[in-house]
Amino acid sequence: MIKILHHGAVNGVTGSCHELRISHAGILIDCGLFQGQEESRGSSAADLAIDFPIDHIRALVVTHVHIDHVGRIPYLLAAGFDGPIICSEPSAIMLPEILEDALKIGFTRDRALINRVLELIRARVVPLPYGRWHSVFEEEVGSLKVRLQRAGHILGSAYVECDAVSGSAAERIVFSGDLGAPHSPLLPEPSPPERADRLVIESTYGDKNHEDRETRRYRLKAVLEHALEDGGTVLIPAFSIGRTQELLYEIEGLIAEFGDKEIPQATKGSDPSGSDPTLLPAANSKLGAFGVSPQGDRPRSESLTWSNLEIVVDSPLAAEFTKIYRDLKPFWDEEARALVAAGRHPLSFEQLTVINSHEDHLNAVEYLSKSHRPCVVIAGSGMCAGGRVVNYLKAMLGDARNDVLFVGYQAAGTPGRNILTYGPRGGWVELDGERYDIRAQVHTVGGYSAHAGQEDLLRFVEGIPQPPSEIRIVHGDDGAKRALQGKLRESLPEAAVLIPN
Repeated sequence: MIKILHHGAVNGVTGSCHELRISHAGILIDCGLFQGQEESRGSSAADLAIDFPIDHIRALVVTHVHIDHVGRIPYLLAAGFDGPIICSEPSAIMLPEILEDALKIGFTRDRALINRVLELIRARVVPLPYGRWHSVFEEEVGSLKVRLQRAGHILGSAYVECDAVSGSAAERIVFSGDLGAPHSPLLPEPSPPERADRLVIESTYGDKNHEDRETRRYRLKAVLEHALEDGGTVLIPAFSIGRTQELLYEIEGLIAEFGDKEIPQATKGSDPSGSDPTLLPAANSKLGAFGVSPQGDRPRSESLTWSNLEIVVDSPLAAEFTKIYRDLKPFWDEEARALVAAGRHPLSFEQLTVINSHEDHLNAVEYLSKSHRPCVVIAGSGMCAGGRVVNYLKAMLGDARNDVLFVGYQAAGTPGRNILTYGPRGGWVELDGERYDIRAQVHTVGGYSAHAGQEDLLRFVEGIPQPPSEIRIVHGDDGAKRALQGKLRESLPEAAVLIPN
């Protein structure tokens, strides 16, 4: 008896958790948090308790470390799970970091308790190189081996091949996790598996395609230039892992290509902060921009070029993961490694400022909300449901000089989805219980999604030499799942294409 059960990501795109059961034993593929409207539960430990049997679960396999795939791991441990946590080598490094942040926000502020949980997780982690089979269990009644392959979603992401045997039955079952789009910065495109009897595949963008890389790169350039003409702030809500690093990579590339090209600035009159409208902190005075020991001033009449454009990452977690990304260069793709060999620093360049302390964060919000200093701010969280981006939104959404640029999926029920929906209509969004009018311009560049588009998903499935007899579509809104189901039924009429409930 070989069964697939689903404990999340079947009624939406978050809370990923799937079970592969072989006779009397099983494994979990991911154990993530629900987000947005999918938070059918609250945020307390009791509400987030694991609500399915786990006594027979021999291992947890982690596809990648986004919180909607790993956020329930502390609750899984609390429920009594004592097996290994199998993941890729980069994910083994990043998993304790992301869970430490999640524990502080949603579990406890008790430092000693957090440390005990993290020590337990580190002791359980089994780093598995890509492409290597690993035996989870081998018994008379059944056995299971797993192998991880690159998924191209974020650093360390993987899809999972499972060789399951139960009595005389033997199957190769593949769980896609989250698949990346082709030609994403830093990461190679995923290659389809050589075989899959059954496939569980994500469908986040099962109903739409992304722009190609060159198109989206120049769209990003155009949006940034347009936004910066009037001295506003371009606010980019971005996930700490993956999206932030890809954006830095692309922005560094734009600076390298257009460094001396002038970005025109419109004249807007006096500085609303009440300071001298002809003077701004010097472009090379990064801390000065936020009210800390200014080193000089730059006349407003001086041209702004790409080479002196300020890029701010305001997220301690994003800064930590950017450092980890830099340390894991061997897992980058060939293009990124070639840039490093040529002396470029895609994730650590001169124009980049990282804000760590809460005080500097508050100073930055106040300064940028009142000044006419052009700036690009990348801040977490990606769906605007928490984190430092919320303070920027509160301060800046009401000013038409500013722009909000979305580069990733916004789940239903999140502030990000509401800004994207109601911002172009001149509507409002609720943040921390208060309404804020949206006068800032709202843009989206969908090509920077870390998820595969519809054509990418189809190419992945159609590229399997021995196509699956059963395909289960998960991790998507209803419309996206139905659209992908229709396309797969057309291209693979012999396969049973299911949408689990």
